[in-house]
Amino acid sequence: MNSKFSRRDFLYTAGAAGIGMAAYGLPIIASAQPNSKVRVLSIGVVGTIGGHDRKQVDSHPSAVIVGLCDVDANYLSKAKEEHPDAFVCEDYRVAFTDHVDKFDAVIVATPDHSHATIMLTALANNKHVYGQKPLVHQLEELVLIERAIKVKPDLVTQVGNQRMVKPGRRAAVEILRSGVLGKAIAGYAWVGSPNGTHYFNIDKIYADPTDPPAHLNWDLWIGPNQMVPYRDHLMPRVWRSWWDYGTGGLGDWGVHVLDVIFYGYDELNSPISVKTHAPNPADEFHPYPCSSIVTYAVDSDNFASNVFPIYYNDRNQAPSRAALGLPGGKWGGSNMTLVQCEGGVLVLSAGGKLEIWRDGKMTDGLTMPNLPEFPALNHWHAWIDNIIGKDTELRTPFADGVRITEAALLSVKATKYPGQELLWDKSKLAFTNHEEATNTIVKRNYREGFEPPSVG
Repeated sequence: MNSKFSRRDFLYTAGAAGIGMAAYGLPIIASAQPNSKVRVLSIGVVGTIGGHDRKQVDSHPSAVIVGLCDVDANYLSKAKEEHPDAFVCEDYRVAFTDHVDKFDAVIVATPDHSHATIMLTALANNKHVYGQKPLVHQLEELVLIERAIKVKPDLVTQVGNQRMVKPGRRAAVEILRSGVLGKAIAGYAWVGSPNGTHYFNIDKIYADPTDPPAHLNWDLWIGPNQMVPYRDHLMPRVWRSWWDYGTGGLGDWGVHVLDVIFYGYDELNSPISVKTHAPNPADEFHPYPCSSIVTYAVDSDNFASNVFPIYYNDRNQAPSRAALGLPGGKWGGSNMTLVQCEGGVLVLSAGGKLEIWRDGKMTDGLTMPNLPEFPALNHWHAWIDNIIGKDTELRTPFADGVRITEAALLSVKATKYPGQELLWDKSKLAFTNHEEATNTIVKRNYREGFEPPSVG
């Protein structure tokens, strides 16, 4: 399912009271394999989350892993032990040329820079797609994905946004959509990374060129990027710190902390500007700490002004509690979402702890009146459910992923020009006040043989 939810279905129909959630209005998608299992190809079989994605999908009674693809022979061998009947290949292109009739759906859990080319190849071949976050690596790729899902409306897509199953996060959407906190003034989100953990290892992000290990196909790992020498410490996670491969802390966490803001307000389509402060311009690596302002033009009674800013920061740069009318204290975590409204403040952790602050007093968000029940939900199973035609709440289809990822990706790309406000026009794929930025941070020069296919 690539169309957005019928978003006003989040509210009760006329005549009902409170903050309720009616039907989500999800269309039923018939499986390409009626009365049989959905056959899934896993691309990126271990890595940082690929193994978990694969195992969760395979645990659905109507799904089976039939194909394994990875540029790392060690990972491929490990996954093959768990799925001995699956076909294997190291090049995703071979999966689509030699095995395309053997699978119905694809998991894409590869490094950020290769997401779009693989996902677009899957969509062009009429495959349902589960794609890890961030959805894409380049701003242009947002438009390519958006066009593809419009051409293929019957394909079920989902971004790796497993935290949205938390009752507190689902309740936050209900509360924002109800308007019970009054008109929205601003959104805030912040993340703890990069912080020296195994995901970034900020003290070990550079090494001299060397030969790649025998088990790694470096040519295929580079994929759509121009060929460069291999360096140690890139795998399995530190590529996230590199400009050419990852998206830093802001990109890595964007879908997990910005999602509720976009689900709460339909009007936030595409921003008009971005301004990111960083200590130095991005070069080979993503700089930090970063603080970004992404601004949207709005014309709606849901907002206190005709613009709505989202402040998005890394390295635990949280807003002032006093400035928001909150008493002193600690935030609920290092990865947080906050929406300031005229009648109160919504504060939400990535894990789903939800606080509603009004007049200096806090209410547990899940005790707000008239909230619906939030039944247990398996994020990965919801994707398979929708493929086979079972009406299950699906968060986050690519159509929503595009909106969320755009804000995060703009914040990331603007670090090439720190402190400069870039006026963004998505329809033109251009920064209208900055030709150099348009020419340097919007598109990729794809390597021959790895260009994204046209979907249509």
